[in-house]
Amino acid sequence: MRTLVVSDLHGNAAALEAVVTAARGPFDAVLCLGDLVDYGPDSACCVHWVMRHATHCVRGNHDHGAAQDVEIVGVSGFRYLTMSTRRHTRDHLTPDHLRYLATLPTTRLLTLDGQRIMMVHASPRDPMDEYVPNDPEAWAARLAGLPIDLLFVGHTHVPFTLAAGRTTVVNPGSVGLPRDGNTKARYAILEGGVVTLHETDYDVERTVAAVMKAPLDPLAKKMLADVYRHGRYVHPPGLPVPPKVLGCYLPSKSA
Repeated sequence: MRTLVVSDLHGNAAALEAVVTAARGPFDAVLCLGDLVDYGPDSACCVHWVMRHATHCVRGNHDHGAAQDVEIVGVSGFRYLTMSTRRHTRDHLTPDHLRYLATLPTTRLLTLDGQRIMMVHASPRDPMDEYVPNDPEAWAARLAGLPIDLLFVGHTHVPFTLAAGRTTVVNPGSVGLPRDGNTKARYAILEGGVVTLHETDYDVERTVAAVMKAPLDPLAKKMLADVYRHGRYVHPPGLPVPPKVLGCYLPSKSA
């Protein structure tokens, strides 16, 4: 059995098309770990593809936010980009797209090739929002008591595999919005009980051109273009930065 695993498409149709081509289907199953929308210019295309091709999909925090029209106030970084792109995202999603995102489960349990698999966007403890470091002990604490062989997660946009007790944790990385300095689109393949991580080049400038044509503010366009071209977020000069406390950004008193 051959399974394609994707996550964090984030409206990047060019990257998704490159993954589908590079992965060389057909596949017996397609697993999607959420965050189909926001940031990129083609959220509707990504949702449509997942609706047609994903065997199983779970809801990411951006899927939830877009479907429920959650108001975002962000002064910096990806939170600012979420705020800046959310209206464009919702304007291009159909009622069927929004209904699909709203009804996605936050956790999915299934069996493939005799392996017990859990799918979540972030973590079993907090399926949509928790950021867990690439650390076996951190994951073992969140997997205690769960009789599963494989845990597929996304959310951090950083690909990895690690052993946490009896469970192998796999993050395929982001299809559409890298954050680790690698501009390629990432995905994973599960075949014969073995997971392999993959990456492929895609037409970054096609995505940048679509962003530039979108009705976004100029700063958001520049920030997104930098992320696509460099594979990580670079804070633009002049944009306010909230105080950093214990490694986390917290709103300033004037925010």
